[in-house]
Amino acid sequence: MINGEVSFWWNQLGRPTQRPPLPGALRADVCIVGAGYTGLWTAYYLKKAAPGLRIVILEQRFAGYGASGRNGGWLTNSITGGREQYVATHGRDSAARFQTAMNDTVDEVIRVAAAEGIDADIVKGGEFTVACDVPQQRRLEASARAEQEWAETDVELLTAAEASARVNVVGATGAMWHPHCARIHPAKLAAGLAGVVEALGVEIYEDTTVTEITPHRAVTARGVVAADVVVRATEGFTAGLRGLHRAWLPMNSSLIATAPLAPAVWESIGWDACETLGDMAHAYMYAQRTADDRIAIGGRGVPYRFGSRTDSDGHTPAGTVDALRGILNRFFPATTGVTIDHAWSGVLGVPRDWA
Repeated sequence: MINGEVSFWWNQLGRPTQRPPLPGALRADVCIVGAGYTGLWTAYYLKKAAPGLRIVILEQRFAGYGASGRNGGWLTNSITGGREQYVATHGRDSAARFQTAMNDTVDEVIRVAAAEGIDADIVKGGEFTVACDVPQQRRLEASARAEQEWAETDVELLTAAEASARVNVVGATGAMWHPHCARIHPAKLAAGLAGVVEALGVEIYEDTTVTEITPHRAVTARGVVAADVVVRATEGFTAGLRGLHRAWLPMNSSLIATAPLAPAVWESIGWDACETLGDMAHAYMYAQRTADDRIAIGGRGVPYRFGSRTDSDGHTPAGTVDALRGILNRFFPATTGVTIDHAWSGVLGVPRDWA
C-alpha cells in the first residue's frame, strides 16, 4: 500500500512537471495566492470577463497540491453550516437563491469541463446518504423532512428496499438522494483548470511560498508581487500566513482507495449510477465509485492538529486506515480481503463560524 505521496489521485494521474517559480518582483492587475480550485476558478472567470487583465497565481508547491487534489471527489451543492444561519441573517428568499446558485454551480462546473476539454471522470449521479440503524434512521428522516421544506433541494426519501436496489449497503434502513451532485476525479479537474487558465494567459508560478499578504502586496522570499487586487485563496494553508494563524481552522481528512474490484463484487454492490455515498453517522464517511471501478472512501482521521498545523505529504496513521477499511467492509462485505492500494490525508480550510 502506498501511504501519503500527496494523494491517490495524483499518483494515478502522474505528478505534473513543476512550473517555474516567481522570477522576482513584478506588477500585476490581480495576484491570486493559491492554485487550488478557489484560485483557479477565480482566474478563469476573471480572464473570461476581462482578457486584458494581467493575472498572476502564486503557489507554494504545484497547482492542485492541497485539498483540490486530495478530496473525495464530490462536486455537490452543500451549503457549509446549513441554510438556517443565512435565513437568520438574510431572510428565507435569499437563502433559497443561495441554494439555487449552489445547484447551478454543479452544472456550471460540468459545462466548463466539457467546453474546455477537461476530462475529469465526471458522472452526475446525485448524492446518496444512507442510514444503518435506528438513531441514524431518525436523523435521516428528520433531515429529509427539513430538506423537503425547500423546493430547491429536490431531496427524495427512500425505503430500505429502494436504497438497497441502488447501492446495496448491508443493514441499510433507508436513504435519501438528491440530483445535485457529481463524482469527479479531483486531480484531473485541478490539472485541467490549471492548463486552461494558463492557455488564457494567466501566469502560474509554483514553488513560491507567500509568507504575508498586505494591502496590494503578496510577499515571498523570491520577490514581492504588487497588484491592484490580491485574492487570498489559501484555504487550509491560511494558518501559515503572517497575521492569519487563527483566521481559518485547518481540518484534516483521510481517505483510502481499494484496488479495482472484480465484476462479481460490483454485481453484489450495485452502485451503477455512480452516486456519491455518505451516511448519517456522527463520525461520517464519504465515498465514490471511481472510473476504474475502485472504491475511494474517506472520513475524519485525526481532524485537528495542535497549533493549527497542516499536513504536507499526506501520510495517514495505520489506525485511520484500519478504521476506514472497517467501514468499507461493514458496508460492503464482499470487499473483505480486497487490497487497499493507497491511503492519504489532506487539510481543508473551515471558517471558524462555519459560514
